[in-house]
Amino acid sequence: MEKFKIYLESVLIPIIVGGIVGLIISDSIDYDTLTKPFLSPPSLLFPIMWTVLYFLMGISYGILKIRHLDDTKIKIIYYLQLFVNAFWSIFFFSLKWRLFSFIWILLLDFLVGWMIVLFYRKNKTASLLQLPYLFWILFASYLNLAIYLLN
Repeated sequence: MEKFKIYLESVLIPIIVGGIVGLIISDSIDYDTLTKPFLSPPSLLFPIMWTVLYFLMGISYGILKIRHLDDTKIKIIYYLQLFVNAFWSIFFFSLKWRLFSFIWILLLDFLVGWMIVLFYRKNKTASLLQLPYLFWILFASYLNLAIYLLN
């Protein structure tokens, strides 16, 4: 039962953070009106992808918590990347700071890469579960820069 509670908490934290950010930015999302680059996905894909990614993020961190492998450095990087992730959407959609958002997402790319390395040193599965997240935000970095340049 204790493992279940740890996994539940680990999954709910990123999903709740993502949900709160979604509510904050919902009235200012202008993705469908922007000039978008090649390979831009439909807007319907984003909430689906983010739900899956937040779920994987939580499971990954839960693996470390259950095994008592989440040291201070891992906790700081994990929660810092979640914070940076949350604010990217606010900067990009609510504030329309497209160039600043691109610089901000580069910070996120770095933090997630670092997090994966730290996770890998503790548990290979936990780190591998973060790879879809890294690939998605690298793709989001491309979209962010292209949208900035095209608009």
